[in-house]
Amino acid sequence: MDTFKRLKDFYWPYKKYFYWSILTLILVSAITVVYPMVLQFTIDEIIIKGEYSFVPYVAIGFIMLMGIKGAATYCHQYFGDLFGISSVFQLRESLYEKLQFLPFSYYDNAKTGDLMSRLTADVEGFRFFLSFGFSQLINFVLIIAFSLSVMFFYSVPLAIITLCMMPFLVIVVYKFDKEVHPAFRGIRKSMANLNTKVQENISGINTVKSLSREDFEIGKFDTSNEDYKSQFLNTSHIWARYFPVMELIGNLSVVLLLAYGGYLVIKGDLTAGELVAFFSLVWYIMGPIMNLGFVMNTFSQSKASGERLLEILDEPLEMEGEDREMDLVHLDGEVTFENVTHRYKNEKKDALKDISFTVKQGHTIGLIGATGSGKTSITQLLSRFYSPESGRILIDGKPLEKYSLRTLRKNIGTVLQESFLFSSTIRDNISYGNPYADMDDIVDAAKRAQAHDFIMELPDGYDTVLGERGLGLSGGQKQRISIARALLIDPAILILDDATSAVDMETEFKIQRALKEVMDDRTTFIIAHRISSLKHADEILVLDEGKVFERGTHEELIQKESGNYRRIYDIQYQDRNKVFQNNGQGV
Repeated sequence: MDTFKRLKDFYWPYKKYFYWSILTLILVSAITVVYPMVLQFTIDEIIIKGEYSFVPYVAIGFIMLMGIKGAATYCHQYFGDLFGISSVFQLRESLYEKLQFLPFSYYDNAKTGDLMSRLTADVEGFRFFLSFGFSQLINFVLIIAFSLSVMFFYSVPLAIITLCMMPFLVIVVYKFDKEVHPAFRGIRKSMANLNTKVQENISGINTVKSLSREDFEIGKFDTSNEDYKSQFLNTSHIWARYFPVMELIGNLSVVLLLAYGGYLVIKGDLTAGELVAFFSLVWYIMGPIMNLGFVMNTFSQSKASGERLLEILDEPLEMEGEDREMDLVHLDGEVTFENVTHRYKNEKKDALKDISFTVKQGHTIGLIGATGSGKTSITQLLSRFYSPESGRILIDGKPLEKYSLRTLRKNIGTVLQESFLFSSTIRDNISYGNPYADMDDIVDAAKRAQAHDFIMELPDGYDTVLGERGLGLSGGQKQRISIARALLIDPAILILDDATSAVDMETEFKIQRALKEVMDDRTTFIIAHRISSLKHADEILVLDEGKVFERGTHEELIQKESGNYRRIYDIQYQDRNKVFQNNGQGV
């Protein structure tokens, strides 16, 4: 029950619904054990004695009991569902909120399909037990308590025999739960893996089709589907082993009670009506005990689901800034790295090694190097997506840890190489970081990013609704909208992570010309593979295996004939020169 104790904050605020559900359940259970008593009265006092004049009164009383029980059952189920639904509403909200604030390091290893499974199937599994399982357990206790009370009233010996059989059933149910809980946890994990396979396939369907790998993807899905099937069959085998045993114990109890009860009737120690009522009560007890396996099944599922949900809730959040008074101030943008070393979780080597540099306010620094050399790592540390293993990063002379994350990220505009757009209007996508911006500012940002012209050619202009992940736009168009989005927040620090990689050279030239004006009064980091994107930077860092291999201005670096920068420049020079000459520019 530790899982339920730890999740108590989500369901206990709605305990009034739970209490109402239990109160009405008590009424339902009490009326249920009245049925055998009515049956006993009918047999002994009406049928055997021939007092048939009582039949209408008994019938009317029985119908009234049925009506009361029906109303109580309705209230019990309504308040039970209200309790479960209200509880998981808050739980789902908290899980989603937690996912928004978990650090990048968590998502490095998390799988989308698994997270979706936790927020849907696992939350629903937990809700089902809150709405149904809790009340079934309490109903189990109430029915047995009420039934045994009436049974002892009718016949103490028969009641004792019934009690002697119950421990055997309880032991079987306990062993069943010990085996079925791990099995259901395996089902949950297998379902998450299946969801991940489907999500990855749908997200990468263009790649699958372009490489004709449909059969390979079907094979991967078949493997995951087979594992899911095996997990379910394993659970079915557990059910198949234990439920016949439960039924056997229950039926043996009935046989013993029938034999001894018949003997008592013959001796005259028990009436026929009392024996019939007693047997009805026995089934009221045996039914819930055998059904306890199903209740324990739902309990095991909900416990497995709760454990998976707690794994998210227990994840540590991003470390906030120490000085809350620094919240939402506008920074100047001077950046300093002092002997910064960083290694990603589960990686064997450092991504950055002893990096040191300073970028003055309003200056531009270029980062170039081979894939995996550490360019993006520098900007991710600057935004505190990760924290360095050693060294310090300062903005305006203060360590990053002094600023709240909200302040830091509101002052840093980032354009990633892979542009992500939401399924919304172009206007909403551009204003995502500044939702209160007026239309003039949105248009101005789009013009600076060279996006305004193609936006106006769309059927609804800025009100055009984009498909999932910007479906319907080219890679270059999505990048330009992303640049406009970053410019609209008016950041003190601008990070362009290969931001023009998806546009043609002519468009890149136009964007660069527009960005020069934007970059004049803000600190800018440019990550690029094209020399033309960063040759105007105040300083360029050439990275290799996490270290600064070369540094200097464009003119200084191309003078080093054996340097990496010069080698890249020589490779790109001829093709780039042709494009710039066509625009009336030199290189």
